Amino acid sequence: MDIIYLLIPIAIILAGLGIWGFFWSVNSGQYDDMESPAHSILFDDDEHLIPDDAKQKTTNKQND
Repeated sequence: MDIIYLLIPIAIILAGLGIWGFFWSVNSGQYDDMESPAHSILFDDDEHLIPDDAKQKTTNKQND
């Protein structure tokens, strides 16, 4: 029963730290832009992964 006198203040301190951390992240702008990271993967630049011979074939087909 004596342990509860220790656990309750520890729980209150941890809850307070969690609430403080949440409000700090909201005020610092962590949740301002929720859509750009999801869309950025669609516009990923993969030009360096395409072999040079494949690039030439696609450019020749476009010129025909």
